[in-house]
Amino acid sequence: MGALFALGFRPFYLLAGGYAAASIAIWALQYSGVLPGADMHWHAHEMLFGYAFAVIAGFLLTAVRAWSGRPTPTGAALAGLAVAWVCARLLALYSLPLAALADMVFALGVAWGIGKPLVASDNRRNWFFIVLMVAMGAASILFQADPRLGVAAGLDLVLFVMAVVAGRVVPGFTNNAVPGAGARRIAPLERAALGAVLFLFAADMLELPVIAAAAAVVGAALHGWRLALWAPFRTRGLPILWILHLSYGWVVVHLALRGLAGFGLALPSLAAHALTVGAIGGLTLGMMTRTARGHTAHPLSTGHAELLAYMMVQAAAVVRVLVPLVVPGAHAASISLSALLWSAAFAVFTVTYFPILSRPRLDGRPG
Repeated sequence: MGALFALGFRPFYLLAGGYAAASIAIWALQYSGVLPGADMHWHAHEMLFGYAFAVIAGFLLTAVRAWSGRPTPTGAALAGLAVAWVCARLLALYSLPLAALADMVFALGVAWGIGKPLVASDNRRNWFFIVLMVAMGAASILFQADPRLGVAAGLDLVLFVMAVVAGRVVPGFTNNAVPGAGARRIAPLERAALGAVLFLFAADMLELPVIAAAAAVVGAALHGWRLALWAPFRTRGLPILWILHLSYGWVVVHLALRGLAGFGLALPSLAAHALTVGAIGGLTLGMMTRTARGHTAHPLSTGHAELLAYMMVQAAAVVRVLVPLVVPGAHAASISLSALLWSAAFAVFTVTYFPILSRPRLDGRPG
């Protein structure tokens, strides 16, 4: 089991995958009435501060080592962070306020784990990730006072993290894998697209719905333009790439629906699930498979299992978001079917990647 705690992505990708599969399966049974106890607050809290936060933590605890050239928590320290996350999830079954306090402990631990090497290496470009980790813990606590505001904060923070990371890696991944793809970034557009998300976050926190809606519409245009520059159609034959491009497209859908919802033209829940199922689900699944393979010296390619998982998570987003738009009467059925597809996608990931994440690297190197 030593390999499991050799680097941050290993335990947290496994925990996130297993939790995404099991928790949504159980919640779907509760929602459909097969099991008692359906709780929308628990569902929203745990997908943001349980699942998404685990993936972000695993990614950053791995990436910061490369960015700073200095070690991040491994061994007992990493296991301690994993235990803190598990404790928060167990507490969430009984008390979300207690879970929120545990989430803050976890957030502070991750902030320390990435902050120490970033500060020691004077890597100021990435210091904002330290603040974002603490902000995620604070958003979990805010959820207890005002669930609507806490969810808005969590969604916007996760959206910002994804937008930053995707902008840094997706064009490079595309150009490296597809000669002549010509994926590119325009600096003013990058600043404007990320700025739109921060502006949206500020409008949400100040409870200015009309301004938030306008910011979302502008953001949809900016992020759509951004994605178009990444040459998404050049990745059609490479599932490990197209899953990232296709999933980022759901960011555009989310922002467009948020804008429409702000003006009473769409259901806010559809906008939220375009982000959570389509963008967060797809991007995290794509990044977990790619980084897990890369950091364990496996080939950067996918087999039938990964392709199945990618297709199911995208189908889950279509069923949850687009089907109710076309067939409003199918809303309840779409929730159950989407949950089934989501759970199956992450079950496939967890089973397939358990041996990859729990065993040493193929090349014998540490990590």
